[in-house]
Amino acid sequence: MRTRRGLCYPRVMNSNDVDGGVVKRRRVAVLPTGEQIGCRKKMKFSPEIDGGFPGGCDFFDALPDDLVLSILCKLSSTASCPADFINVLITCKRLNGLGLNPVVLSKASRRMLAVKAKNWSESAHRFLKLCADTGNVEACFTLGMIRFYCLQNRGTGASLMAKAAIGSHPPALYSLAIIQFNGSGGSKTDKNLPAGVALCARAAYLGHVDALRELGHCLQDGYGVKRNIAEGRRFLIQANARELATVLVACPSAVVPRSWLSWTPDRQATEGVCPLLSDFGCNVPSPAPHPANQFLSEWFSGRTPGPELRLCSHSGCGRPETRKHEFRRCSVCGAVNYCSRACQALDWKLRHKVECAPVERWADGDGQIDLNGNGNDNNVNGNVNENEAMEES
Repeated sequence: MRTRRGLCYPRVMNSNDVDGGVVKRRRVAVLPTGEQIGCRKKMKFSPEIDGGFPGGCDFFDALPDDLVLSILCKLSSTASCPADFINVLITCKRLNGLGLNPVVLSKASRRMLAVKAKNWSESAHRFLKLCADTGNVEACFTLGMIRFYCLQNRGTGASLMAKAAIGSHPPALYSLAIIQFNGSGGSKTDKNLPAGVALCARAAYLGHVDALRELGHCLQDGYGVKRNIAEGRRFLIQANARELATVLVACPSAVVPRSWLSWTPDRQATEGVCPLLSDFGCNVPSPAPHPANQFLSEWFSGRTPGPELRLCSHSGCGRPETRKHEFRRCSVCGAVNYCSRACQALDWKLRHKVECAPVERWADGDGQIDLNGNGNDNNVNGNVNENEAMEES
């Protein structure tokens, strides 16, 4: 690698050697007798200052590698889409070689790795793998989600997400918690509720709002952890406050509508209920989904995950079931199903609060009528209007 030392920079000429931008060179002639004599010839342009001229030295080629790498690192960490970085790689051979340097790929941002499902190819797979091999946690999580859910390569997908989780990546920690709660990729007996709670707690500690809300519900319901209603409510209120603060920080100059603070999910209430005390939070705009979740949504928009397998009803999630009746469904209407409480809360605010209607009974996936919500062992009961219950089908 060329550094900033040595002859990599153009040599600076002294004013005595340069006359009007040209350098006088002495030509050495050799006589038949073997003597060398110097003679003046007409002035020529020096290669050291002849950048840009045909046959001359290009200043870009003279730049040291570490300086170019530092520029490419800044680009990869601030690129708004993969095309911003790819367009640089195809500019020249040198930029292509330095752009694939592990130092550059390890700095790649979330948006730079946001591959679209319609553009998925083997080359895109290799590029994400290169980034993941450098230790980039965003690449590990994105590729892990794609392999686990889309390519159905459960082992390597889970290991990549675990690698990102070891690097304290909150979405990876929360995704692994969902896998543990649902037993994804295995049977119902593969559920590990305490492990899911521990992963949620770690992601919540790192500021993940969905994990904080999930942890609050676990404590309220005694799901995988000793029941503590007061502590669960505290986590839910904290999740609602963080959700509102995230939106306000993103738009500091925006005027907060009254609907954000006066909305209530209780359809029977006659007076406004503080949304910070609700299980569903404020009626703020939904956060942009992670590029990995966006990829899953696009991937399964034109294909089915498998026979009798369903997708999470929250449009910003995209997770499919890995086995029949893996996700829990709304015990009020039975028309929707969710992979987690966080997806339930987000989808409730987006659309389901208008569509949900209580029914006395509904048919399960086999066409049989389910009268008592018979299913798996974690039936979650709550107020129909405020705490829309979910139960496993």
